[in-house]
Amino acid sequence: MSKPTFPAASILGYPRIGPNRELKKALESHWAARTDEATLHAAARELQNANLAKLTGLGLGADDASLPGDFAYYDQVLDATVALSALPARFADLADAAGAIDTAASFVLARGDESRAPLEMTKWFDTNYHYLVPEIGEATPLKANAAALVESFTAHAANGNTIRPTLVGPISYLLLAKAEDGAPAGFDPLVRIDEVVAAYGEILAALAAAGAPWVQLDEPALVTDRGAALAVAGELAETVYSKLAAATTRPALLVTLGYGTAGDVARPGATQGLLARAGVEAVHVDLVRGAVPAAEFLGELAGSTLVAGIVDSRNIWRNDLAASLGILTALRTEVEKVGGTLAVGTATSLQHVPHDVALESDLPAHLPAWLAFANQKVAEVITLATGLAAGESAIAAQLSAAETAIVHRAGFAGTTVAAVRERLSNLTTADFSRSEAPARKAAQELALALPPLPTTTIGSFPQTTEVRTARAAHRAGTLDDAAYDGFLKDEIARVVELQERLGLDVLVHGEAERNDMVQYFAENFDGFSETENGWVQSYGSRATRPSILWGDVSRPAAFTVPWITHAASLTTKPLKGMLTGPVTILAWSFIRDDQPLSISANQVALALRDEIADLQDAGIGIIQVDEPALRELLPLRATEQAKYLGWSVDSFRLATSGAADATQIHTHLCYSEFGEIIEAIDALDADVTSIEAARSRMEVTADLTRFGYGRGIGPGVYDIHSPRVPSTEEVAELIDIALGSLDPKALWINPDCGLKTRGYAETEASLANLVSAAVAARATLGVAV
Repeated sequence: MSKPTFPAASILGYPRIGPNRELKKALESHWAARTDEATLHAAARELQNANLAKLTGLGLGADDASLPGDFAYYDQVLDATVALSALPARFADLADAAGAIDTAASFVLARGDESRAPLEMTKWFDTNYHYLVPEIGEATPLKANAAALVESFTAHAANGNTIRPTLVGPISYLLLAKAEDGAPAGFDPLVRIDEVVAAYGEILAALAAAGAPWVQLDEPALVTDRGAALAVAGELAETVYSKLAAATTRPALLVTLGYGTAGDVARPGATQGLLARAGVEAVHVDLVRGAVPAAEFLGELAGSTLVAGIVDSRNIWRNDLAASLGILTALRTEVEKVGGTLAVGTATSLQHVPHDVALESDLPAHLPAWLAFANQKVAEVITLATGLAAGESAIAAQLSAAETAIVHRAGFAGTTVAAVRERLSNLTTADFSRSEAPARKAAQELALALPPLPTTTIGSFPQTTEVRTARAAHRAGTLDDAAYDGFLKDEIARVVELQERLGLDVLVHGEAERNDMVQYFAENFDGFSETENGWVQSYGSRATRPSILWGDVSRPAAFTVPWITHAASLTTKPLKGMLTGPVTILAWSFIRDDQPLSISANQVALALRDEIADLQDAGIGIIQVDEPALRELLPLRATEQAKYLGWSVDSFRLATSGAADATQIHTHLCYSEFGEIIEAIDALDADVTSIEAARSRMEVTADLTRFGYGRGIGPGVYDIHSPRVPSTEEVAELIDIALGSLDPKALWINPDCGLKTRGYAETEASLANLVSAAVAARATLGVAV
């Protein structure tokens, strides 16, 4: 087959939630049965057309396949499941007459229904994006279903845009999958690779027949340790892509390798060379979190294109264009020596950043010039491609503006604060340790007098329309401070009364005053700023607005204490103070790239330490410091993980080690594979840890048992990321599983995560069932517990 030319400038993907969260609104309207499926599809196509118009307006070509076709209604991994018709047996009835999965069926996979829990959800590599985990067994159907991909390509072609259809690659798809329930012990989904590759071959043929000149296959799993072992000569990656490349009817292939260095980190570029040798027309390298390919492997690129991912697609700082152009120029020289070509791109999809800095009207005056959101990053890619082709003089103005912004940022007041730096330098080892756990446990049992299997929630309660409306009115100035404070106090009282009525043992204040568990803290810490429209997709229709950490961090004054102490005054039961931990605040913000992350983490930890001291002085005896992102930031390579876990655990301990023995410190983790970091979880030295477990049906308990985890533990028994209400029997079954392997004296009963995204009707019903199941289980234990 003749090889089409890969465009000189391209991106790997674009935010799909919409600059004004258009996709979120369309999805949630459809799920609420206010609109039909045709209306949903029309809204999605309108959003896609607007995005493509923006991209071509910024300078990407409409007809050269530089436009990524990466739109997904819910999740790109779910779309690969749809493309493979890979329905687990428990969802088999959702298949149409041809065995395929349609849009309605895909939403059942994502959200569950009255009788079935949805697919498990976990983090996409080391990001805050969540994907739906495929369930593959020995008999799971694997049949090509290219209809949605073909329809998207042809519809956009009719509108004048030649998109590059994008799909998670076959190796990554199976490495991201889990064994279906009922599969033989030790079953590895990767054994189905030949069938998956055959299906991908059919999908590629269908897209070629539709006229697609290029297809993008994303293989980020090849940057992990397991994937790296498959990306050496003679191993699976070469076999798979040799088969796909050998097809006589297919588009040209771009294989992307974002999120790190693929293959052997000591020999960067070997995987790109291997794929080119297998016949792939274009291969990608992440030059932000990965390494520049070694010259010895560039010889494999003869006749192929290396797409240099030089623009950071996971953070929002302006690119150092001069430095990037220098790297690209040197790399092009080496690539062209061997007869290859160099193109400029992003390190990963831009799905991890907001749409446009121009939509922000309320940032501090110093910030906008330092920033690049998705649209600005597209412009940076095009600028660098222009500079590479025509020289520095062709982009002199852009180079000058970038340099000015970088210099201004480095010297700006607040970037470095002497008092913050001095406090860090005066820390000692004693600042990172509490008393021994047995002494603390005895003091806490005396102070709290909790029953066996104490029940609680993770912290947040539903953020109703009334709460959001009041917050918006206060922000707009139409609701004054006194009226807003009164509204929030009434909402807190309602939440406390509900928990009392349901019979929960440890209460929370519900967090009505908080728009987001990270943004709220950023708003009250120096060194952070918040966006108005910086939305980034987290999962499905859910989006977050990461704050921007731009300077040294400190806490000017206590800010959680008034709300939490007000709630405590309304009940005689213990009430938890709720804080967000340092690692999570960093993970769910756009962070500084001008200093080690450990320094920022300790700055945030000291700010939290001050808040904990004030809560404790105000009489709050249980304080939860959430770290749901602890696993999220774990480096993808084992050789780098110990260093990360060391400073991340230390930052948590720095935040919490000032607490008295009688103050019970809780933490919370969710939606990650925890077995890999069980030692670090224990090293946090929290008195109680709540952890996601419902969707995975208590899989984590096996890891806890093997480790001999001896602290308080609350494996979740209620999956809050699905709208379904678990029955008392379902919750009781999960409690029984936990009691089968965990010490009942250490076991807590709680949901998987906070309840912010749920409605009150389902929340109340679910918590009533949770309490009922816990009371029944408690009765079976006897007073000896």
